[in-house]
Amino acid sequence: MTKLGHLTQAAALAAVVATAGAAGPAIAAPADVALLKSYIGEWRGRGVLVGANQETVVCRLTLSQGNQDKVNYNGRCTLAGSNLSVAGTLAYVDANKRFEAAMTSNASFSGIAVGQKRGGGLTFNLRERNKDEAGKDLNISAQIHLSADAIKVSFDVVYVESGDSLRAEVPFSR
Repeated sequence: MTKLGHLTQAAALAAVVATAGAAGPAIAAPADVALLKSYIGEWRGRGVLVGANQETVVCRLTLSQGNQDKVNYNGRCTLAGSNLSVAGTLAYVDANKRFEAAMTSNASFSGIAVGQKRGGGLTFNLRERNKDEAGKDLNISAQIHLSADAIKVSFDVVYVESGDSLRAEVPFSR
């Protein structure tokens, strides 16, 4: 099994925690804006990253009012003695007729996730291909589910060549 480096773990976690930030103007129905704004506040999460080893992941996430009808977020996770920072914006992008989230991180990862209403909440899915610090191809799959008074982040990272993987679920609460 491939030993997964701290930067790889951070990039993988970045794909998860930092799904946010839409480009272009957002013009949303009042209910869509209200749904996004209902998540504004301070969130804390703790989970386990499973790969070659198991490691505890401890995160905090702040969602705040952004420009127009957008919601900004800033997050930080501690993993194996490393810190991962993520930032972005959640919005309903009228031109694309969908919720979008984009993120940037200190682990050289950025991406845009598409969100859909499910039940009374939102689910954002991100699928990306990236490279680790050694240049090996990774498939990254992340889901962020915002419902009622909870946020749940799940992700899988698979090394294309070896099939080795990282998996994590981090539940957040206020």
